[in-house]
Amino acid sequence: MRPNQIFPALLAVAFAFLSASVLAQTGNSAKTKGKQVAEARPAYSPAIPDVPSPTGNPGDYRLAPGDAIRILVFQNPDLSLETRVPEGGNITYPLVGAVAVGGMTITDAEQKIAAALRAGGYVEQPQVNIVLMQVRGNQVSVLGQVNHPGRFPLETFNVRVSDALALAGGIADTGAGSVILVGTRDGKPFRHEIDMDTLFRDSERKDDIVVKAGDALYVQRAPVFYIYGEVQKPGSYRIERGMTVQQALAQGGGLTPRGTERRMRLERRAGDGKVVSMTPAPVELVQANDVLYVRESLF
Repeated sequence: MRPNQIFPALLAVAFAFLSASVLAQTGNSAKTKGKQVAEARPAYSPAIPDVPSPTGNPGDYRLAPGDAIRILVFQNPDLSLETRVPEGGNITYPLVGAVAVGGMTITDAEQKIAAALRAGGYVEQPQVNIVLMQVRGNQVSVLGQVNHPGRFPLETFNVRVSDALALAGGIADTGAGSVILVGTRDGKPFRHEIDMDTLFRDSERKDDIVVKAGDALYVQRAPVFYIYGEVQKPGSYRIERGMTVQQALAQGGGLTPRGTERRMRLERRAGDGKVVSMTPAPVELVQANDVLYVRESLF
C-alpha cells in the first residue's frame, strides 16, 4: 500500500469502530428504558364503568327483584354478564348455572359467585365484582296531591318521608298538610298519619319516619269551603289551619257594595248527614265543605 493511502484507511477503521460503540450503547440504553417502562406499567385489568353507587356503602345494599346488575370477573371477560334480578331472586350465570342472589348484599353475592367458580374448577382465584346499574326493586309509591306522583327507588337506607315527598316534587297546591304512610312493619300492616306542619316545627322530627320498600305515601286533597253571593270573588277555596268566617270572607275578596255580614248564612253538613243552616259569628271556625252565602243588604 502506498504511503498516501495509509492515512485514509486508518480514518475509515477508526470511524467504523466509533459507530459500532455508539450503536451498542444506544441499544443497551433502549433495553434498559424498555425494561423500566415494563416494570412501571400496571398489570392489565378490565375496564369497570364508574357507575354511582345507590348507597354510601355499596356492599351493604341488598339486591331485590328488578335490580339491573353487571357481573365482572378479573381477567375473564367471557364471564361478564349483564342481567336483571328476577322475582325468584335466582340469576343464571355462565358455567355455574342458577345462583340465588335475591335478598343478598352485593358483597355476599360476589363471594357466592366466586366460590361457585372456584368449586367448579373454572377459575382458581376468581375476583368477582358486581356493579349495580339500576335500582328498581326497592321502591316507594307517592300518590295523591303531589306534583309528580309515581314510584321512586330508595337509593339509600335512610330515605325519610320528607325525602320521598321531595322526589315527587313536593305537595301540590291542592294537597292537604298531612300525609298518610301505609306499609308493612314486622310482618304487620302499618299506617301512620303525619302532620307536615308539625313535623318541621319539631326539632327532633320524630314523625319523619324512614320509609321502606313497598311503602306508599298518600297526600289527600286539602279541605275546601264554598262562598257565593255578594262577594268579589265567589268560588271554592282551600281551608287554612284555624280559618274563621271573617278570614273566609277576605279569601273571597270581601263584600260587594251591596253585601252585608248581618244576613250571611252558613250551611254545614252535620255528622248524621243532614245540612244545618245557621247565622255564623265572624270568629266561627270554617269546616270542610262549608257553604257561605252573603246576602244583599236591605238598606
